[in-house]
Amino acid sequence: MTAAIKEEARRQVAREGAVKLSLRAVARELGMVSSALYRYFPSRDDLLTALIVDAYDALGAAAEGALATADGREPLERWSAVCRAVREWALAHPHEYALIYGSPVPGYSAPQATVVPASRVALALLTVVLDAHAAGALRAPEGAVVPEAVGADARALAGTLGIELPEAALTGFTAAWAQLFGLVSFEVFGQFNKVVEAREEFFAHAVAALGRATGLPWTSQSD
Repeated sequence: MTAAIKEEARRQVAREGAVKLSLRAVARELGMVSSALYRYFPSRDDLLTALIVDAYDALGAAAEGALATADGREPLERWSAVCRAVREWALAHPHEYALIYGSPVPGYSAPQATVVPASRVALALLTVVLDAHAAGALRAPEGAVVPEAVGADARALAGTLGIELPEAALTGFTAAWAQLFGLVSFEVFGQFNKVVEAREEFFAHAVAALGRATGLPWTSQSD
């Protein structure tokens, strides 16, 4: 029953947006009394959180699957494979993507339960950078001098994650991770219309540049 409730909720979100998600409407469509649905999801926010966690997990699984498939390839190829998986999932599931990277739902505050699922894409990409660093292949990114305040953030993040990575590389990675979702969001939400027609080629070129900005090695043949 939980799966059926979430599936109907996804249909509602696709039709009317997350703001209008209603437990009563979900119950009505499923032929249930609303009090029965509350046994599964005590509030609208609980149901919304379940949808958000599912979306993050599905996106994360796509990214991790691409990383596993690209195992053994050059770092920039692995990076690009993960980025492509993010784009492909977002284009195939635009309403679910909008739920996690679109406009915030007024009055909703994402709980701690969303943090780990939300981190899966970033950790897949970070694995590529860490592996390159461990192999001694990571290059100093352009503009490798990091402002002190930015470096402090990088050191704090490295401590939280329990990793060792040059400040410039971690700063470049953080910017690249954010810019990846900017690229995907612009395409999903239509901002590239009449601006970028060669979408796939543009994306490949852009994410390769983001990978290089983190210090990933490349050859003259790399996009």
